[in-house]
Amino acid sequence: MSAIQSSLQQQVQSLYSEHHGWLVGWLRKKLSCPHGAADVAQDTFLRIIASRDALFGMREPRAYLSTTAKRLLLDRARRQVLERSYLAELALLADSLPGAPSPDEILMAVQALGQIATALDGLPAKARDAFLLHYLEEQSQAIVAAQLNVSTRMVQKYLVQALLACRHACPAMAA
Repeated sequence: MSAIQSSLQQQVQSLYSEHHGWLVGWLRKKLSCPHGAADVAQDTFLRIIASRDALFGMREPRAYLSTTAKRLLLDRARRQVLERSYLAELALLADSLPGAPSPDEILMAVQALGQIATALDGLPAKARDAFLLHYLEEQSQAIVAAQLNVSTRMVQKYLVQALLACRHACPAMAA
């Protein structure tokens, strides 16, 4: 193990041991759910570990941890909105079709939804917002452009970027 890796490991251990309990407590107050708080805390540390540069020069660890956790909570909320919208659409389809989707079809759809959510998480904020506003909230590209303070052409580029990311993340869409 190199000196840099050893130093990085020590920083992660120190950050985790000194602040994990605090972060879980803080998240419990936000979520009112100990299991959800533990999950988000774990995801927060994973995100920080994945971006090794974050550990270097971190002056306010609790502020950094809470900001990272808030972003994860926003991502989680977005996924839940997407999931609820999808399930509502499935319910509408189930009512209008002679037969409800099979459990396998529902599982495939939920897996595809998870893949799409993962793809959207990897996008820049404006591209993700453009996708959600246009496809979930059914706003026109012009309205999305006004909300994001960009041109309609830029919104089109964001939508293409998001659709390509979704297609790449979800092999079923490529067929």
